[in-house]
Amino acid sequence: MTVLKPDNAAQVLEAVRWAVAEEQPLEIVGTGTKRGLGRPVQAAHTLDLSGLSGVVSYEPEELLLTVLPGTPMAEVTALLAGRGQEFAFEAPDHGPLLGLPGGGGTVGGVVSAGLAGPRRFKAGSARDHVLGLHAVSGRGESFKAGGKVVKNVTGYDLPKLLTGAYGTLGVLTELTIKVLPGPETARTLVLAGVAAADGIALMAAALGSSAEVSGAAWVPENLAFPGLPDRTPCAVLRLEGPAVSVAARMTHLRAMLDGRAAQAELAGEESAALWRAIRDVTPFAEDPDRLVWKLSVPPAEGARVLDRLLSACPGAKAFLDQGGGWIWLSLPAGDALAGAVRGAILAPEGFGGGGHATLVRAPEAVRASVPVFQPQPAGLAALSARIKAQFDPKGVLNPGRMTAGA
Repeated sequence: MTVLKPDNAAQVLEAVRWAVAEEQPLEIVGTGTKRGLGRPVQAAHTLDLSGLSGVVSYEPEELLLTVLPGTPMAEVTALLAGRGQEFAFEAPDHGPLLGLPGGGGTVGGVVSAGLAGPRRFKAGSARDHVLGLHAVSGRGESFKAGGKVVKNVTGYDLPKLLTGAYGTLGVLTELTIKVLPGPETARTLVLAGVAAADGIALMAAALGSSAEVSGAAWVPENLAFPGLPDRTPCAVLRLEGPAVSVAARMTHLRAMLDGRAAQAELAGEESAALWRAIRDVTPFAEDPDRLVWKLSVPPAEGARVLDRLLSACPGAKAFLDQGGGWIWLSLPAGDALAGAVRGAILAPEGFGGGGHATLVRAPEAVRASVPVFQPQPAGLAALSARIKAQFDPKGVLNPGRMTAGA
């Protein structure tokens, strides 16, 4: 395998033009921590972007950060924290989940995978914070899109299109991302002893209130999370912001939910550790042989889908995030049970339905044989194929990463 490691955008352009001219597919990587996400790439050459690292500009007063794609997330997180700021979309660190050390990802990897954490329902995903980018298409053409203000889009919103495309539409060479002030304090209300359906009802009530909840999850009795009572299913609700505001909102939330579950509170590092574990899916990192799925469903359907999953998939373990809208599912090693997992989303007559399921962790052979991403309806699949053909007509960028044979 040939590894091409450019130091600047001009060398990236040169490398892609070579690949196009020779019709040689490229695997696009930074530090490789997200190599295990998606299908295995069908390429004999690697384009390593780790050399494109560094902060181009940081304007804390304007809440703007421009970086090169290979810049480590750990470096950027520390830089922002020094000014009391952060990426509000709360990007997860899936390194340990995928069998790698934590803290090794890059900004380009987070954007390419379109990741977000527990604050997703409130702050949006990575694509909602990428204001502008520079990239090289699979045609061997350099282009830029967006800018440094929120309202800068005319025509197609290319930053949103490329965010979450897993490097199949363009090679990122520079990113401008909106940052926001980090919360002064955070506290978590623990509602203990509640089953999934009751937990979702409690989360829905909290999310519909004036408490401004920024995290809402439910965990079962068979998974250990820091700060939570052992062998007790719990719903957890996070409040963030100025200390005075958080205290007042917590008082209101506790009074509103009084009598519906046993209540406890976590603050400081205890609260932060819990939400890092939820964000990074830490309990599922402990057994690397098990397969991991992530399902996105209507929150009101979360408990029903979970029940169907646990019935159809022997040995399954799961917890809920996003108020019941995300189901993190762990299965014993072996069959990915894709039919059963995706079948659980299709609700029986009389209920709602819809959603999608992504195979997050599995051996390479399984990821090559099972549709990792939710299969698209025919019309949407045809549209996706046309977009791919426009950006990468010879299929040289991460072929096979999202769709078999593409």
